[in-house]
Amino acid sequence: MKKLIIAAALIIATAFTASAQNNVMVLNTETIFKSIQAYNDAMTSLDNLGQQYQQQVDDAFAEVEQMFNEYQNQKAYLSQATRTQREDAIINREKEINAFQEQIFGQDGELLKRRIELIKPIQDKVFQTINSYAESNGYQIVLDISQNPTILYYAPSSDRTQDIISLLN
Repeated sequence: MKKLIIAAALIIATAFTASAQNNVMVLNTETIFKSIQAYNDAMTSLDNLGQQYQQQVDDAFAEVEQMFNEYQNQKAYLSQATRTQREDAIINREKEINAFQEQIFGQDGELLKRRIELIKPIQDKVFQTINSYAESNGYQIVLDISQNPTILYYAPSSDRTQDIISLLN
């Protein structure tokens, strides 16, 4: 009797495992996104914009450094009131630059807003396509191998990246 119960349990577990394996889809979203020209164009645009902003910040900090060096060279010849005035000017300029840097690169910065504006519609389209594909083909789990370091192995036959790329094109 015990052997029969154990055998039945093993058969049920094997059947459950086999059916679960058929319901898993593996994707590489990095490959999918890189296959979309609009995404590549948006990323290039964002990279260029980020470099322009970074150059502005670097130039501004170079200006502050020049102000500080000039102040250091002239410090011995300046009155206490002029020293304080110049020190305050340097500190205020540095605060302005830090505020500008936060306005551009911060959590609510211009660069992030621009990224959302350019990338979100593409992401929405890709994820909607993935959802539709998974639902229409009976997949219950979708794994992304591009960002998931816990996947140690997957069978290439379960990778549906090219199917999604085909649907997007």
